[in-house]
Amino acid sequence: MDYQFDAGSIPLLVSMPHVGTDIPDEIAARMTPQALLKADTDWHLRELHGYLQQMDASVLSARWSRYTIDLNRPQEDTNLYPGQDTTGLLPADTFHREPLYLPGREPDAHDVRQRLERYWAPYHRQLEQELARMLRAHGAVVLWEAHSIASHVPRFFDGKLPDLNFGTADGASCDPGLTCAVVDLARAQHQFTVALNGRFKGGHITRHYGQPQQRVHAIQLEMCQCLYMDEAAPFAFRPDLAAQVQPLLQNMMEAAVAWVRR
Repeated sequence: MDYQFDAGSIPLLVSMPHVGTDIPDEIAARMTPQALLKADTDWHLRELHGYLQQMDASVLSARWSRYTIDLNRPQEDTNLYPGQDTTGLLPADTFHREPLYLPGREPDAHDVRQRLERYWAPYHRQLEQELARMLRAHGAVVLWEAHSIASHVPRFFDGKLPDLNFGTADGASCDPGLTCAVVDLARAQHQFTVALNGRFKGGHITRHYGQPQQRVHAIQLEMCQCLYMDEAAPFAFRPDLAAQVQPLLQNMMEAAVAWVRR
């Protein structure tokens, strides 16, 4: 399978497009040793959000590494943050500007077409099908885009990133009432710093599928990885840290479901 999918019974679909770690052998053979560390993975998110099984939410998570193809970029590879540095559909380098491909082995237009069809399209077909099923069953849906990133990435932002970064495409992907129901919970606690539509406003999935007028409400959460894991290789999961943020994460998702049911 090109992804892992668990169907739930509540109007919540959690998408994890950057948790994949697999790189096909024929692509890996063209890559640098640094690329094969896959440091820019959204590590351990299925484990962090383990409570989703008890909630009976639908969960869709990627198999393939973002270095194979980035599932959260549009097919046209347009820059989601004009004027700012970002990585593309087929990334050429790591977050720290280390080349992913050996000299002369970089992907070309044929690679783009092939990987879109082989690796990108199956994830999006499943995403579309599940959203359609949930709309038929519930009349409204929350699409929660789960992401994480190292807390310090000078290429993309200065200093330390806020702990919890919510994105709704500046309000276009999610009803303001649902946004408040989630973000107000985060702001009410004083352990973690919070930003809304700051450096991260939501990627392609949030912007494309979030259509509140059609009762699909998409919200992205980009978390600092230091909240639940070691940010240095081998990128170990830290249950002691995760236990401090998991109750808030679950409460926010439950609040989103309660809002959409109303």
